Amino acid sequence: MSYSSSPHINTNNRKRRLNDGQEAPQGRDLLASPHNARLCQHLCGGPCSDSADCSHSPSPSPGQAGTTQCHSSHVCEDVREEGLGRTRIRAENEVEANKLVNNYRFGFRKWKSHVTERPFEDRSEAVKELYSELNVIKPSTGHLVSVGNIVYVFLFGWWVALVYLLVCILMFTTVIGTPYGKLCCRLSWYFLWPFGKTIQETGNGCMHCGAMSPYCACNNGREDVVPILLPSPTETPDSVGPIPRGTPYWRRFTTYVWLLLGFPLLAVVHSLVCVLAWTMVFTIPVAKMNARTLGTILLMPPEDVSVTTGSERSQGYGSKALLCCSNATNWHYYKYTVDGINVFAVNLLPLVIVAMVIGYMDTGNQYASSNLKFGIAVSSIIPLSYYIGMGIASISAQSNFAVGALVNATFGSITEMTFYITALIRGHKAGNPCLQEIVKAALTGTLFGCILFIPGISMVVGGLKHSEQRFNSRSTGVGSALLFISVGGVFAPTLFSKAYGNLVCDACTTSAGGNATFTCHDCHYDLNNSTLFHNHVEPLVYSVCVLLPVAYIIGLIFTLKTHSHIYDIQVGEGHAEAPGGAVVHWSRWRSLLILIMATLLMSACADLATQHIQPILHQPNISQYFIGVTVIAMVPEIPEIVNGIQFALQNNINLSLEVGSCIAVQVCMLQIPLLVLFNALYDVGFVLIFSDLHLWASIFSVIVVNYILMDGKSDYFQGTALVVVYLILLALYFFAPSPLGC
Repeated sequence: MSYSSSPHINTNNRKRRLNDGQEAPQGRDLLASPHNARLCQHLCGGPCSDSADCSHSPSPSPGQAGTTQCHSSHVCEDVREEGLGRTRIRAENEVEANKLVNNYRFGFRKWKSHVTERPFEDRSEAVKELYSELNVIKPSTGHLVSVGNIVYVFLFGWWVALVYLLVCILMFTTVIGTPYGKLCCRLSWYFLWPFGKTIQETGNGCMHCGAMSPYCACNNGREDVVPILLPSPTETPDSVGPIPRGTPYWRRFTTYVWLLLGFPLLAVVHSLVCVLAWTMVFTIPVAKMNARTLGTILLMPPEDVSVTTGSERSQGYGSKALLCCSNATNWHYYKYTVDGINVFAVNLLPLVIVAMVIGYMDTGNQYASSNLKFGIAVSSIIPLSYYIGMGIASISAQSNFAVGALVNATFGSITEMTFYITALIRGHKAGNPCLQEIVKAALTGTLFGCILFIPGISMVVGGLKHSEQRFNSRSTGVGSALLFISVGGVFAPTLFSKAYGNLVCDACTTSAGGNATFTCHDCHYDLNNSTLFHNHVEPLVYSVCVLLPVAYIIGLIFTLKTHSHIYDIQVGEGHAEAPGGAVVHWSRWRSLLILIMATLLMSACADLATQHIQPILHQPNISQYFIGVTVIAMVPEIPEIVNGIQFALQNNINLSLEVGSCIAVQVCMLQIPLLVLFNALYDVGFVLIFSDLHLWASIFSVIVVNYILMDGKSDYFQGTALVVVYLILLALYFFAPSPLGC
């Protein structure tokens, strides 16, 4: 069997040959393993059933393992061939396959989703429901009295109905606005409990159809109903005369009375409900309902709007449903995307604007405290990291290797590097060594957080759903080796300074008595010894910072060229591309523009965060170490945590482990050498020597995670062990004394 010189992308999955010369069935993977039933359970995400069954073919010759076939109605995204030590990953099209290749080349971006539009017909029914309009009458599939609907009444329904009643009274007092008063009365009853009711457009010069017409949307016996009612084939438009119409809508005096008195208040109410419901994500159906009311229903002639229940729907020809909602909540809306961006990232984007406004306009902290500004600035990093990740993934997936390498090298670690460099510059100008210690704590916190917490929480979630999961121990072993090299290289100058440096202590006191004893505080290794530092420590730091990227490049060559068969990325059968190819969410130029804008905003947010971090650091009961290893280190990695959990839920624990490992390796082999290079060009006093706490926490974390991942299997117990170790280290940092200079 031969392998290509890069992660193998197989676009023709119809015919695949086995080692014994047999032809594989279409769309199925043949897995070399004697444990057919058990392996199928791991690869298919559950025991075999009618939709997923396993069969085992006998060994073609003595001494060779048979093959196990996993026939599944769903496509396993990560199919492992344990006998060959390889990971096969399915992609839907060439662009997605190229994105996955770049994931293994340059590390997983802070974005998991597709960079191309997925065919709507291939989505699950639950996802299709998220994007459906509320103007289609559907047969009721459950009880209208649900927890979500009751919550709607308490959060929105009662006061929206009350506002409609007030507007109703207002319009009745004008006399001329009586039709709109009646409309508000009907809508008040509707918005108090809209479930099972329908707002329909009637009249409009329409014809009447027979009550038994199969084309009416009010016909509940028809499942494939349409919002616009069509006439019966046996009728003609001449069978019934048109409904006489009055003055055109925009020429009525009552229309402008309504637009001046009633509509503005309702517009404010519906806009507020839209914002609140959209922000809560799971109540997006309420936001859609209010947006449709504001943009369509309230601007229609009142005589053309009717509110009916399921048994009273209008049977008029030409009538159509305007609004029909059965549920106020849908728990699948966490999957909802807007132009390829997850709804949570979209909702957090306004934080960036808020951070800019209060950060640069309220310089005297008159309207917002420094603590609030710091919190908003740090939180705004989350959506910006999503947009940066999406931009990187989109450009790389649509470009060649050289462009992808340039974009990833330039923007790959921009989120963390922006904050680190900004903090170092501000600390150097202010003569505050505490910010340098915060940067070192953030680097260490990112390191052991990504190798302990991300794999740990992913194992816990995945183990609870899938009992036991398997991963490619071969690829994990490559990451483990790089982790050992990384930690050894990063902390080599620290070990060297402890072996040959002088321990200097401040605030020493002597005890009274014959045998005088000294009690000292704030002990540290002296770096002011110019001979030791400039002749020994500094050359060692530069040597390490050259060797670490070299080791990183060698690791890429190993996994991408000489041993690229470890990752076999295929375009699965059944995902036919459109005639013009896959449709991407963002073009390359659009991605580049968004990437540059997000990077500039990230720099501004990092500047605000470092500017207002001082009050946080002066909290008497919290160690500055703890702030560095938690808030500064892990907030930018929240998207990665979400990615790892989603991979694990899809029975793809191999990618969950890759996410954490890639970040940790990049911290040591790319980010730290870049900081040293920046310090060499612009001296900010950054010295690659860490405290004992950072040293032993990092070494202990790498040893524990490598021990846990030795057997190629994971479950919730192993994940719990990693999470507990991470929490123990956090407790250690929480109770640790503040670093020197803070």
